[in-house]
Amino acid sequence: MTVLPDDGLELAGEFPDVPHEQWQRLVAGVLRKAGKDVEGTEAEEALSTALEDGLRTRPLYTAHDSAPDPGLPGFAPFVRGGRAEGNTVGGWDVRQRHTVADRDAVLGDLENGVTSLWLTVGEGGIAVPDLGRVLDGVYLDLAPVVLDAGCDAGPAARELLRVYAERGVARDAARGNLGADPLGHEARTGQRCDTAPAAELARLCAGEYPGLRALTVDALPYHEAGGSAAQELGCSLATGVAYLRELADAGLDVEQACAQLEFRYAATADQFLTIAKLRAARRLWARVAEVSGAPRAGAQLQHVVTSPVMMTRRDPWVNMLRSTIATLAAGAGGADAVTVLPFDHALGLPDAFARRIARNTSTILIEESHLARVIDPAGGSWYVERLTDELAHAGWEFFQRIERLGGMPAALRSGDVERDLAETWQARAALLAKRREPVTGVSEFPFLAEKPVVRASAPEPRSGGLPRVRRDEAYEVLRARSDAHLAATGSRPRVFLAALGPAAAHTARLTFASNLFQAGGIEPVAQGTFEESGATEAVLCSSDALYAERAEAAVRDLKAAGARQVFLAGRPGEYPGVDGYVFAGCDAVAVLSATLDRMGVVS
Repeated sequence: MTVLPDDGLELAGEFPDVPHEQWQRLVAGVLRKAGKDVEGTEAEEALSTALEDGLRTRPLYTAHDSAPDPGLPGFAPFVRGGRAEGNTVGGWDVRQRHTVADRDAVLGDLENGVTSLWLTVGEGGIAVPDLGRVLDGVYLDLAPVVLDAGCDAGPAARELLRVYAERGVARDAARGNLGADPLGHEARTGQRCDTAPAAELARLCAGEYPGLRALTVDALPYHEAGGSAAQELGCSLATGVAYLRELADAGLDVEQACAQLEFRYAATADQFLTIAKLRAARRLWARVAEVSGAPRAGAQLQHVVTSPVMMTRRDPWVNMLRSTIATLAAGAGGADAVTVLPFDHALGLPDAFARRIARNTSTILIEESHLARVIDPAGGSWYVERLTDELAHAGWEFFQRIERLGGMPAALRSGDVERDLAETWQARAALLAKRREPVTGVSEFPFLAEKPVVRASAPEPRSGGLPRVRRDEAYEVLRARSDAHLAATGSRPRVFLAALGPAAAHTARLTFASNLFQAGGIEPVAQGTFEESGATEAVLCSSDALYAERAEAAVRDLKAAGARQVFLAGRPGEYPGVDGYVFAGCDAVAVLSATLDRMGVVS
């Protein structure tokens, strides 16, 4: 048995302190071997990653990377959570979304791990008169119900309250959210809703239904229009402030008004950014409540939804992995309720298997990974604390921009918000086109032989306002062209991969070219001769050294065999006869689109 000295054991006590500059010199040495001659802070900067909103993630964070004290859970500024106990008691609320009147699906979810329901009602969802039928058999005093009814919020809320009364649910036992969100609906559809019903519902809930909230601040429309994390935060703050003003005019004080709002955010597969966003959102709303005169009312209630933007239609099984990471981030970030969209969400109406996997994602993270046992498990991380602080500042700056434009209603109607979001998405779309932001199964490692996953049609989502974007959309257009060509001719468009030299020389670039062309639905052929391949275009794949020796002759032979276009896999150089180059960072979408055009594959 080892007896420790009275002052304990310092495991690093025998080692000298290492200055940050010494680490930077080691980094510079490694980069020098890779051909980058940089020193000091430039060496560290070379390993940094650019994020949206002008933020950068550095490769190393230390105790010198200061951030404001996040406080404790349940106390302002609520960075570490809105409730003192966090989610430690039973985990977060597992909330499943339903858009059709399927009572069996609703009951099946509640019997197998789901703890609350999110119902789309009215246009694009369940008819208001069908609410009672859909909720037949549901223990409404145990399962909270959250509505999303657009301009039908008033009639939908009254119908739900009628069902509560009819089934003997006491007013103080009703839980959930009536879901009024006139600005969110306007962002979705371009259609203005009267705010008076929302204010009326808020007064009713504040006076008679202590467990119900009346309004939702839904930031998903801005996320789905291509907005960044900071823009999502800024739009949610501006919307929340607009609702506080409306409710104050309706006679509620600030504390009552804050208690009527629930905020909805997206969780993506970028786990650290999602964690930081949720923590920053709580800090920012606490600041709004503070300057509004109700600092103790600033605990933000958060409903987090796995991002529809990240969901792919090709190789949709990979969506399960994306959603798992996003759900982990939502839980670690302190979300009060989490909705995991089924992996086939982008394909139509999710089936029973997809809904089961979705709800079990939360169950495994809560019950088997024990993610909810510790409050704010990322708190104290120098990286997460610094990212939270930087994102909070960026979000507050965008919020102030909206306020300078006259507030959220004015900024939305003037088109300023849409233009800002479009600019952000345009920059991101360029990264996607160049595969700088990879999409597994779509732009990276696509599987052309996959069997399509077919689902029944889902109700058409509300539209007419801000656009809905997806990360896979540019590649989906290319793949659809290839599919149509396959259906019409019996084969996909093909490209011949001409490997020069031994496997050690050509394998890396041959694999690269194969993945790139499959991302556009073009089948690579690497066996046999060009004449046997059935292709009209070819790609040379080898090392720079062999290109210098043999590329010119190889191009000449390929064109003599009938190749109309010859690419070279590698950086552009002086190679006679080469018509184009494919390389890491090239505009893959432009290359693939032009290639399909030359092959006669119709748009």
